Amino acid sequence: MSDSSARDLSRTMAELARSLSGPRSLDERLRAVTATVVELMPPKACAGILLVSGGKRFETVAPTSELLQKLDHAQQQLGQGPCVEAAVNNLVVRSDDLRSEPRWPQFAATAVGVGILSSMSFQLYTADGKMGSLNLFAFSAHAFGPEEEAAGEVLATHAALALTAARTEEQLRSAVASRDVIGQAKGMLMERFDIDGIRAFELLTKLSQETNTRLSVIAQQVIDRR
Repeated sequence: MSDSSARDLSRTMAELARSLSGPRSLDERLRAVTATVVELMPPKACAGILLVSGGKRFETVAPTSELLQKLDHAQQQLGQGPCVEAAVNNLVVRSDDLRSEPRWPQFAATAVGVGILSSMSFQLYTADGKMGSLNLFAFSAHAFGPEEEAAGEVLATHAALALTAARTEEQLRSAVASRDVIGQAKGMLMERFDIDGIRAFELLTKLSQETNTRLSVIAQQVIDRR
Protein backbone atom coordinates (compact mmCIF):
# COMPACT_ATOMS: atom_id res chain seq x y z
CA MET A 1 0.00 0.00 0.00
CA SER A 2 1.42 3.39 -0.98
CA ASP A 3 1.97 6.16 1.58
CA SER A 4 -0.86 8.25 0.09
CA SER A 5 -3.24 5.28 0.12
CA ALA A 6 -2.34 4.53 3.73
CA ARG A 7 -2.99 8.17 4.70
CA ASP A 8 -6.35 8.14 2.89
CA LEU A 9 -7.32 4.91 4.63
CA SER A 10 -6.29 6.25 8.05
CA ARG A 11 -8.26 9.45 7.47
CA THR A 12 -11.35 7.54 6.37
CA MET A 13 -11.14 5.18 9.35
CA ALA A 14 -10.80 8.10 11.74
CA GLU A 15 -13.87 9.78 10.26
CA LEU A 16 -15.82 6.53 10.50
CA ALA A 17 -14.77 6.00 14.12
CA ARG A 18 -15.95 9.51 15.00
CA SER A 19 -19.28 8.96 13.26
CA LEU A 20 -19.84 5.68 15.10
CA SER A 21 -19.05 7.12 18.53
CA GLY A 22 -22.23 9.21 18.73
CA PRO A 23 -25.72 8.04 19.70
CA ARG A 24 -26.81 6.11 16.62
CA SER A 25 -28.94 3.05 16.01
CA LEU A 26 -27.33 -0.25 14.99
CA ASP A 27 -28.72 0.09 11.47
CA GLU A 28 -27.22 3.58 11.14
CA ARG A 29 -23.84 2.37 12.35
CA LEU A 30 -23.75 -0.60 10.00
CA ARG A 31 -24.88 1.53 7.05
CA ALA A 32 -21.99 3.88 7.81
CA VAL A 33 -19.63 0.90 7.62
CA THR A 34 -20.97 -0.46 4.32
CA ALA A 35 -21.04 3.04 2.79
CA THR A 36 -17.40 3.50 3.76
CA VAL A 37 -16.51 0.10 2.28
CA VAL A 38 -17.99 1.11 -1.06
CA GLU A 39 -16.16 4.45 -0.91
CA LEU A 40 -12.80 2.69 -0.54
CA MET A 41 -13.42 -0.01 -3.13
CA PRO A 42 -13.33 0.04 -6.96
CA PRO A 43 -16.19 1.80 -8.79
CA LYS A 44 -19.54 0.04 -8.96
CA ALA A 45 -18.81 -2.22 -5.99
CA CYS A 46 -21.63 -2.95 -3.54
CA ALA A 47 -21.54 -4.11 0.05
CA GLY A 48 -23.71 -5.51 2.80
CA ILE A 49 -23.68 -7.57 5.98
CA LEU A 50 -25.11 -11.07 6.31
CA LEU A 51 -26.21 -12.41 9.71
CA VAL A 52 -26.91 -16.14 10.02
CA SER A 53 -28.91 -17.41 13.01
CA GLY A 54 -28.99 -21.08 13.89
CA GLY A 55 -27.41 -21.94 10.58
CA LYS A 56 -30.74 -21.39 8.84
CA ARG A 57 -32.12 -17.86 9.18
CA PHE A 58 -30.43 -15.32 6.92
CA GLU A 59 -30.71 -11.57 7.41
CA THR A 60 -29.21 -9.02 5.04
CA VAL A 61 -28.26 -5.83 6.90
CA ALA A 62 -27.24 -2.36 5.64
CA PRO A 63 -27.02 -3.26 1.92
CA THR A 64 -25.82 -0.58 -0.48
CA SER A 65 -27.66 -2.30 -3.35
CA GLU A 66 -30.78 -4.43 -3.72
CA LEU A 67 -28.53 -7.05 -5.29
CA LEU A 68 -27.20 -8.00 -1.85
CA GLN A 69 -30.54 -9.38 -0.72
CA LYS A 70 -30.92 -11.35 -3.95
CA LEU A 71 -27.41 -12.80 -3.63
CA ASP A 72 -27.87 -13.67 0.05
CA HIS A 73 -31.24 -15.29 -0.70
CA ALA A 74 -29.59 -17.39 -3.41
CA GLN A 75 -26.92 -18.53 -0.93
CA GLN A 76 -29.59 -19.50 1.58
CA GLN A 77 -31.50 -21.50 -1.03
CA LEU A 78 -28.39 -23.18 -2.44
CA GLY A 79 -26.55 -23.65 0.85
CA GLN A 80 -23.33 -22.32 -0.67
CA GLY A 81 -21.53 -19.07 -1.41
CA PRO A 82 -18.73 -16.77 -0.21
CA CYS A 83 -20.77 -14.94 2.42
CA VAL A 84 -21.89 -18.18 4.10
CA GLU A 85 -18.39 -19.65 3.94
CA ALA A 86 -16.90 -16.53 5.53
CA ALA A 87 -19.56 -16.35 8.25
CA VAL A 88 -19.24 -20.01 9.20
CA ASN A 89 -15.72 -21.18 8.39
CA ASN A 90 -13.17 -18.61 7.27
CA LEU A 91 -11.90 -15.17 8.19
CA VAL A 92 -11.53 -13.97 4.59
CA VAL A 93 -13.03 -15.47 1.42
CA ARG A 94 -12.16 -13.95 -1.95
CA SER A 95 -13.06 -14.88 -5.50
CA ASP A 96 -11.26 -13.00 -8.27
CA ASP A 97 -13.45 -14.35 -11.09
CA LEU A 98 -16.77 -16.04 -10.38
CA ARG A 99 -16.96 -17.22 -13.99
CA SER A 100 -14.35 -19.86 -13.16
CA GLU A 101 -15.12 -20.37 -9.44
CA PRO A 102 -15.15 -24.11 -8.52
CA ARG A 103 -16.07 -23.73 -4.82
CA TRP A 104 -19.71 -22.68 -5.28
CA PRO A 105 -20.65 -23.42 -8.90
CA GLN A 106 -24.39 -22.89 -8.49
CA PHE A 107 -24.06 -19.61 -6.63
CA ALA A 108 -21.32 -18.42 -9.00
CA ALA A 109 -23.65 -18.99 -11.96
CA THR A 110 -26.38 -17.00 -10.22
CA ALA A 111 -24.01 -14.11 -9.44
CA VAL A 112 -22.59 -13.99 -12.95
CA GLY A 113 -26.14 -14.01 -14.27
CA VAL A 114 -26.77 -10.63 -12.62
CA GLY A 115 -23.41 -9.21 -13.65
CA ILE A 116 -21.34 -9.89 -10.51
CA LEU A 117 -17.86 -11.18 -11.39
CA SER A 118 -15.84 -10.96 -8.16
CA SER A 119 -16.45 -11.04 -4.42
CA MET A 120 -14.75 -10.64 -1.07
CA SER A 121 -16.18 -11.56 2.35
CA PHE A 122 -14.91 -11.09 5.91
CA GLN A 123 -16.04 -13.02 8.95
CA LEU A 124 -17.61 -10.98 11.75
CA TYR A 125 -17.42 -12.03 15.37
CA THR A 126 -20.91 -12.08 16.85
CA ALA A 127 -22.64 -13.95 19.67
CA ASP A 128 -26.05 -15.25 20.77
CA GLY A 129 -25.89 -18.09 18.26
CA LYS A 130 -25.35 -15.78 15.30
CA MET A 131 -22.63 -15.72 12.67
CA GLY A 132 -21.93 -12.89 10.31
CA SER A 133 -19.90 -11.59 7.40
CA LEU A 134 -19.15 -8.27 5.72
CA ASN A 135 -19.52 -8.85 1.98
CA LEU A 136 -18.40 -7.01 -1.15
CA PHE A 137 -19.32 -7.70 -4.76
CA ALA A 138 -18.05 -6.08 -7.96
CA PHE A 139 -19.14 -6.06 -11.59
CA SER A 140 -15.60 -6.65 -12.84
CA ALA A 141 -13.21 -9.55 -12.42
CA HIS A 142 -10.11 -9.14 -10.20
CA ALA A 143 -11.68 -6.06 -8.60
CA PHE A 144 -10.19 -6.65 -5.15
CA GLY A 145 -6.47 -6.73 -4.45
CA PRO A 146 -4.30 -6.71 -1.30
CA GLU A 147 -5.07 -3.05 -0.54
CA GLU A 148 -8.82 -3.62 -0.73
CA GLU A 149 -8.49 -6.73 1.41
CA ALA A 150 -6.55 -4.84 4.08
CA ALA A 151 -9.15 -2.05 4.15
CA GLY A 152 -11.97 -4.59 4.27
CA GLU A 153 -10.48 -6.35 7.29
CA VAL A 154 -10.33 -3.08 9.23
CA LEU A 155 -13.92 -2.20 8.30
CA ALA A 156 -15.09 -5.69 9.26
CA THR A 157 -13.69 -4.97 12.73
CA HIS A 158 -15.76 -1.78 12.88
CA ALA A 159 -18.88 -3.73 11.91
CA ALA A 160 -18.19 -6.40 14.54
CA LEU A 161 -17.68 -3.71 17.20
CA ALA A 162 -20.98 -2.09 16.22
CA LEU A 163 -22.77 -5.42 16.62
CA THR A 164 -21.10 -6.05 19.98
CA ALA A 165 -21.98 -2.56 21.23
CA ALA A 166 -25.61 -2.99 20.20
CA ARG A 167 -25.80 -6.33 21.98
CA THR A 168 -24.32 -4.82 25.15
CA GLU A 169 -26.80 -1.92 25.05
CA GLU A 170 -29.69 -4.34 24.62
CA GLN A 171 -28.50 -6.42 27.57
CA LEU A 172 -28.23 -3.30 29.74
CA ARG A 173 -31.73 -2.15 28.80
CA SER A 174 -33.07 -5.62 29.58
CA ALA A 175 -31.28 -5.66 32.94
CA VAL A 176 -32.70 -2.26 33.90
CA ALA A 177 -36.21 -3.29 32.86
CA SER A 178 -35.94 -6.53 34.85
CA ARG A 179 -34.74 -4.66 37.92
CA ASP A 180 -37.70 -2.28 37.73
CA VAL A 181 -40.20 -5.14 37.33
CA ILE A 182 -38.73 -7.05 40.28
CA GLY A 183 -38.78 -3.91 42.41
CA GLN A 184 -42.43 -3.28 41.59
CA ALA A 185 -43.39 -6.88 42.40
CA LYS A 186 -41.50 -6.68 45.69
CA GLY A 187 -43.41 -3.55 46.65
CA MET A 188 -46.75 -5.20 45.91
CA LEU A 189 -45.86 -8.26 48.03
CA MET A 190 -44.62 -6.05 50.88
CA GLU A 191 -47.89 -4.15 50.92
CA ARG A 192 -50.16 -7.16 50.57
CA PHE A 193 -48.49 -9.42 53.14
CA ASP A 194 -47.02 -6.72 55.41
CA ILE A 195 -43.46 -8.00 55.03
CA ASP A 196 -40.13 -6.30 54.45
CA GLY A 197 -38.19 -6.16 51.19
CA ILE A 198 -35.89 -9.06 52.04
CA ARG A 199 -38.80 -11.39 52.73
CA ALA A 200 -40.60 -10.27 49.59
CA PHE A 201 -37.51 -10.99 47.48
CA GLU A 202 -37.19 -14.41 49.13
CA LEU A 203 -40.78 -15.20 48.11
CA LEU A 204 -40.10 -14.23 44.51
CA THR A 205 -36.89 -16.27 44.47
CA LYS A 206 -38.65 -19.32 45.90
CA LEU A 207 -41.39 -19.12 43.28
CA SER A 208 -38.75 -18.78 40.58
CA GLN A 209 -36.88 -21.88 41.77
CA GLU A 210 -39.97 -24.01 42.28
CA THR A 211 -41.39 -23.25 38.85
CA ASN A 212 -38.02 -23.11 37.06
CA THR A 213 -39.00 -19.67 35.72
CA ARG A 214 -36.83 -16.58 35.44
CA LEU A 215 -37.19 -14.18 38.35
CA SER A 216 -38.22 -11.30 36.10
CA VAL A 217 -41.00 -13.43 34.57
CA ILE A 218 -42.31 -14.37 38.03
CA ALA A 219 -42.23 -10.70 39.02
CA GLN A 220 -44.20 -9.73 35.93
CA GLN A 221 -46.79 -12.41 36.70
CA VAL A 222 -47.18 -11.02 40.22
CA ILE A 223 -47.75 -7.53 38.76
CA ASP A 224 -50.22 -8.76 36.15
CA ARG A 225 -52.27 -10.71 38.71
CA ARG A 226 -52.01 -7.98 41.36
